[in-house]
Amino acid sequence: MAEEKRSAKLEVDGKTYELPIFSPTAGPDVIDIRKLYAQAGVFTYDPGFTSTASCDSTITFIDGDKGELLHRGYPIDQLAEKSHYLEVCYVLLYGELPSPAQLEDFEGRVTGHTMIHEQMMYLFRGFRRDAHPMAIMVGVVGAMSAFYHDSTDINDPWQREVASIRMIAKMPTIAAMAYKYTIGQPFEYPRNDLDYASNFLRMCFAVPAENYEVNPILARAMDRIFTLHADHEQNASTSTVRLASSSGANPFACIAAGIACLWGPAHGGANQACLEMLQEIGTPDRIPEYIARAKDKDDPFRLMGFGHRVYKNFDPRAKVMKQSADEVLDLLGVEDNPILQVAKELEKAALADPYFAEKKLFPNVDFYSGIILEAMGFPTSMFTPIFALSRTVGWISQWKEMIGDPQLKIGRPRQLYKGATLRDYVDIENR
Repeated sequence: MAEEKRSAKLEVDGKTYELPIFSPTAGPDVIDIRKLYAQAGVFTYDPGFTSTASCDSTITFIDGDKGELLHRGYPIDQLAEKSHYLEVCYVLLYGELPSPAQLEDFEGRVTGHTMIHEQMMYLFRGFRRDAHPMAIMVGVVGAMSAFYHDSTDINDPWQREVASIRMIAKMPTIAAMAYKYTIGQPFEYPRNDLDYASNFLRMCFAVPAENYEVNPILARAMDRIFTLHADHEQNASTSTVRLASSSGANPFACIAAGIACLWGPAHGGANQACLEMLQEIGTPDRIPEYIARAKDKDDPFRLMGFGHRVYKNFDPRAKVMKQSADEVLDLLGVEDNPILQVAKELEKAALADPYFAEKKLFPNVDFYSGIILEAMGFPTSMFTPIFALSRTVGWISQWKEMIGDPQLKIGRPRQLYKGATLRDYVDIENR
């Protein structure tokens, strides 16, 4: 049976226009306004694009009211519990769970590209030692197009595939080297006999002077952080990657643009802001004071790491992350770390307080991931680089989907202009 054609009617200056309505497989219906300007001579106004669908996509779906996050239809909690990061990468890139042979081939291709070009080491040394790791990552990832000329042609499907594998494989190496550079330690080359998360931890924390063994509990927690941040629909950084891609820019430049956007504190810096709040609280005995401040409408203080802009009931990623946080804290302890002591007590206090339940201010993924990374020994400056590492596969999946879209057009948002209208230039002697 043919799908019933539906439309919405819009009246402008006495004239009525019919706008087609599209129904997705999940989520709200969408009104097609592509011909609105040509027909009616008007734009729509939607700052932040919070009510605008910018593309078709089959990758990730979020239902904030239900607390649902699906990658290619698979719930995030199932993926985080039963799968691992590289398998999730395969799902995001190719749309289906891999067979054992497909997964082995994919993991082998990623593992074979973990090293970076040796001359790229000079890029790191060009930064000041106190440079933020995100500044280094933006520069180094953008510079990859100067080293990997054989994977910059976006019109060649094979080159797109090679670029995708290279970025997934090399991003942990680049992030770890950015960290090592800022703390003055020698770079650790990747070890291809280790899994993805273990390899990253070793590159961050091993030193040549002594042996380093990766704890499997920490590796599993790191893998879950990667998995739970792999993609999140059309957020700011993903939209940045898509907009940059729409111009035909090479994939490395597009991902560097996504990293730059993620660097913003309103986007990728949430778990860092959470840790800074815990540092401000200082000791568990001050928690009641800050709980009271959070309830006070006249106090600008807000509990960071609680609630979510998209998820209105609960963050489906938080349950899995809480489990990892508990495992890591049980392993490493909190006795000597006042920040972690505050975190555990704040979580208890907030979950037991009816105010937070009524306002649906639940601990979110940023709260727990910040606790885990702090316990592992990462400085807050590394929180966003780890987020960027995790999100790379999401950006690449969205980029590949967009490049393959026959409806692809260069992004060109319009505006509500409120500036001066036409006026004549006045010669300087007459001003």
